[in-house]
Amino acid sequence: MNLVVRAFRPLVLLVAVLVGLSSTSYAQGVTTGSLTGVVTDQGGQPVAGANVIAIHLPSGSNYEATSRGDGRFVIPGMRVGGPYSVTVAYQGSGNAFEPFSQDDIVVNLGVATDLPVTVRSIAVTETVTVTASTSEVFSSTRTGAATTVVLEQIANLPNLSNRLENFTRLTPQASGATFAGQDGRLNNVTVDGSSFNNSFGLGSSGAPGERTGVAPISPWAVEQIQVNVAPFDVRQGNFVGAGVNSVTRSGTNQFHGSLYRQFRNEDMVGTEAKGLPFNPGTFSFANTGAYLGGPILKNKLFFFGNADT
Repeated sequence: MNLVVRAFRPLVLLVAVLVGLSSTSYAQGVTTGSLTGVVTDQGGQPVAGANVIAIHLPSGSNYEATSRGDGRFVIPGMRVGGPYSVTVAYQGSGNAFEPFSQDDIVVNLGVATDLPVTVRSIAVTETVTVTASTSEVFSSTRTGAATTVVLEQIANLPNLSNRLENFTRLTPQASGATFAGQDGRLNNVTVDGSSFNNSFGLGSSGAPGERTGVAPISPWAVEQIQVNVAPFDVRQGNFVGAGVNSVTRSGTNQFHGSLYRQFRNEDMVGTEAKGLPFNPGTFSFANTGAYLGGPILKNKLFFFGNADT
């Protein structure tokens, strides 16, 4: 069973400080994303002092930042996923700009999402269309080779065992549970920032659940997975092969849940390979589960639970 409860940011920060004081200095997995960009006017000049507000629409969580003298802004420590609605407003002495807004922004795990912002003066009457785009692959602030697997991909990718390597295979450097040709036991697997490695090194890859062939955490309870092969981010480390970070799902302001069942038997397996007969024998696999998430205190405290057999 997997159970996740997330509170508002002051409580999260307090818990993070307490954990940090009692933990070792080893690098752990990153559990958040960030939003960055440059605020400029129609002439391309930077706008300092603009207020940037990002709201995570499903949960109502909000994050704020102010553009610096060069127009740049950074909002770190944001909840992964989305969609986010971003609003930029400025009202200064001698200058006034119309508010800028952009919807459907997605923040990915351990990655800075770029959002260029162009605001126009209120005195200007012509219509200006502003187009902003983000990319999971190309980013001016991205550091090192990394692959992010989002919730939609986790839900739709075909897999037989619900194991982690069924989703990390989207990484170009992946071969099963090994990355870039390194022994799988040299990976660093984290869940919500905590180490989730096979401490005994049993098996060929050292992946959690390898000896039993099961998934320790159901993929239905995972929000995003990130694979870092060669990061320059100082927060990522303690591995030679790859750093595999994942964050679990949380509730939102709306109750949501699902009941699911996966099954497989010999009738779903082929009986011929390259013209030669193949006898798969008889077997039966079934996995039944359910998940439920929702608010405890709207915009502040949420719950999410998952259980399967």
